[in-house]
Amino acid sequence: MTIATPIFTDTHIQSAVQDELTWTPEVDAPGIGVAVDDGVVSLSGEVGGYVTRANARRAALRVRGVTAIVDDMTVHPGWGDSVTEHDVAKEVEHALMWAGSVPDSVQAEIRGHDVTLTGAVSWNFQRAAAGRVVEHLKGVDYVANLITLTPRVSVPDTEKRIRHAITRNAQIDANAITVAVSGNAVTLTGTVRSWAERREAERAAWASPHVSEVHDRMTVRPLN
Repeated sequence: MTIATPIFTDTHIQSAVQDELTWTPEVDAPGIGVAVDDGVVSLSGEVGGYVTRANARRAALRVRGVTAIVDDMTVHPGWGDSVTEHDVAKEVEHALMWAGSVPDSVQAEIRGHDVTLTGAVSWNFQRAAAGRVVEHLKGVDYVANLITLTPRVSVPDTEKRIRHAITRNAQIDANAITVAVSGNAVTLTGTVRSWAERREAERAAWASPHVSEVHDRMTVRPLN
């Protein structure tokens, strides 16, 4: 039995992204335009909130053949003036307080419907969790995640440990990725087959207790 090899032309990618947007319940697909140029997907149109915008980007990045996303979407909330800055502030405060993976060190500044997160946390997953908690709230149009990581102690075998973590991951072609460590900063270079693989490699690097910066220099190049 012969299995056909997928061809990632811009037309195929555009159709696949449109299908994935339609398949994603959190996204109002008819309101989003999709254009593709050499694997780079541009999303345009108006969406009803920041979370819809974020979900649309994530949906597009799940599609094979997508090498990058250009976000030209704009937020056109349907709540009008019914949600005030005070309402947003209270919702953000409560959400961060009840989020089990977000420490008390995270703070939020509210200006209108825009949220800026600051403070320091121990792990990158806590920083990402804070952003996800806030972006889902009604009344939030934009989230700037400026949370930093607490200082780390560098050790000489950090590169080796990250390399082993990447090699263990069944979703990553470890031979195509180069890991370089300087102090507490990690730089990942090489070629990966999808954004999912790229994110897995980043996650492996962030999991090190001795890393406070990860510079992603990897290129997404699907196999044709």
